[in-house]
Amino acid sequence: MADPNDPTPCEGEVAAVTVVTGDGREVTGCVHHSARQLASLQGSRLHPMAALMPWAVDVYCRAAALTPFPWEIGL
Repeated sequence: MADPNDPTPCEGEVAAVTVVTGDGREVTGCVHHSARQLASLQGSRLHPMAALMPWAVDVYCRAAALTPFPWEIGL
């Protein structure tokens, strides 16, 4: 699920992985938006079951290369 303020289109598998937020909320989204959420939400992590998904490494690597809230600075 994309942040409501993130105008970028989905990319990759639509329900790629679930990101668990710092407060325990679970957010499932595409590869692109899951990476952006993972990079932006403090204390977030991939759901343990994400390890079974072939695109989890892609989500994790994309998140590592992003600044938090990239849609706020036009990325």
